[in-house]
Amino acid sequence: MSARHFLSLLDFTTDELLGVIRRGIELKDLRKRGVLFEPLKNRVLGMIFEKSSTRTRVSFEAGMIQLGGQAIFLSPRDTQLGRGEPIADSAIVLSSMVDAVMIRTHAHSTLTEFAAHSKVPVINGLSDESHPCQLLADMQTFFEHRGSIQGKTVTWVGDGFNMCNSYIEAAVQFDFQLRITCPEGYEPDQRFLALGGDRVQIIRDPREAVRGAHLVTTDVWTSMGQEEETARRLAHFAPYQVTRELLDLAAPDALFMHCLPAHRGEEISQDLLDDPRSVAWDEAENRLHAQKALLEFLVEPAYHHA
Repeated sequence: MSARHFLSLLDFTTDELLGVIRRGIELKDLRKRGVLFEPLKNRVLGMIFEKSSTRTRVSFEAGMIQLGGQAIFLSPRDTQLGRGEPIADSAIVLSSMVDAVMIRTHAHSTLTEFAAHSKVPVINGLSDESHPCQLLADMQTFFEHRGSIQGKTVTWVGDGFNMCNSYIEAAVQFDFQLRITCPEGYEPDQRFLALGGDRVQIIRDPREAVRGAHLVTTDVWTSMGQEEETARRLAHFAPYQVTRELLDLAAPDALFMHCLPAHRGEEISQDLLDDPRSVAWDEAENRLHAQKALLEFLVEPAYHHA
């Protein structure tokens, strides 16, 4: 049986995604009640980081330990990957020693090439193209607070980059309407817009885009690797700051999310994370629970068929 990978939300069916999210909620409850649950005893997750991280590293590492397994942190500085070993060679060797691999990288092709040569599941911990693990956490958070997101309206404010791309995939998989509001020239890649079809609209005016939305979400204006564009981006995105006043235009029961880290005073006003409509802290914690459910789903079956 070839390994299942999770490189994008499209790698799973809608039912599988909903199953992972429901399981994340169950695992969260077990942890809150202090129940020891270790289905991945003696399993090992290799974690390759080409981009720095707080939430991704801690949530995957803590998650594996809580499930009874272990995680190994691999940075390009400490491995042959940083010295030019071909990705395919690394994949063949690493996948013969560990039970799953999580990669946080720049080029999405690193993930697809690694997965093509890996005997074990490969998980996208973030690429320049998408961030599907964050979307599992976001969807779990919405589900916990408001129930099903199907048929709801979500507004993405800001850069049409990896998080926005994953929101387009989520709109397709979870069946909600997505409004994207961004400055000219910062739209998502055309193939993602084509994928979204009539579920996705681009609306230039943030006030119009947020009006009546059930979920408003944003991300930093300058992602890792774009630092030299910071000044230009600050000027272009200034009208797209999410403030309490902007959020007041959304639905009365709207939620606000941010995948963090946040730059207060840039993409959000100083006080927004303290607003009662913000669920960013729950969303961050849910990275742990959603990814534990994902790891259980991907790693366990390999041993049922061994």
